[in-house]
Amino acid sequence: MSDFSPELLERSDFAIITEIIPPKSRVLDLGCGDGELLQWLSEHKKVEGRGVELSGAKVQRAIARGVTVYQGDIERCLGDYPDGAFDFVILSQTLQETRKPLAVLQEMLRIGTHAIVAFPNFGHWRVRLSHLWTGRAPKTKLFPYEWYDSPNVHFLTVDDFEALVANQGWKVEGRYFLSGSRRVRISPNLFAELAVFQVRK
Repeated sequence: MSDFSPELLERSDFAIITEIIPPKSRVLDLGCGDGELLQWLSEHKKVEGRGVELSGAKVQRAIARGVTVYQGDIERCLGDYPDGAFDFVILSQTLQETRKPLAVLQEMLRIGTHAIVAFPNFGHWRVRLSHLWTGRAPKTKLFPYEWYDSPNVHFLTVDDFEALVANQGWKVEGRYFLSGSRRVRISPNLFAELAVFQVRK
């Protein structure tokens, strides 16, 4: 994975996103956590970055990093932003936790020219095998939670997201599929643990 940003190797989706974002872009990171990605983009690509995060503790850590982050629920606060306010809106490993993912994606593409969406692929073969053999809600390294305490509300696959994009008439500008730190080139719906899509209207 030498072509990725070494500072962010523990999050391969972040490494992909750092490749996509051009210097000096206007960026909004939704569900930005403690601001690690925004800090890297600000320092290395001089982006004009903003973040939204629900957890107050994570917001405080992000502010301590020197990035601008607001505490809020992304499903309620996106309407406050004007059309086209950002070049890129990022939603990394949070889509499956939203109650109304389509509405969030629509808002992302209203306020941003490009949307970058990363999500764990529920179609991965280990998830399928776990469900088949146990007959219970899958529990794997990718989905380590019990069904009753999982933050995930929607379990989508690569093919599900592709179908949604086609139904909405959006354009996919880039597709990146990962298994651990390796890129997946063949049958991503089966072999990718994580998907990263760059989309625009």
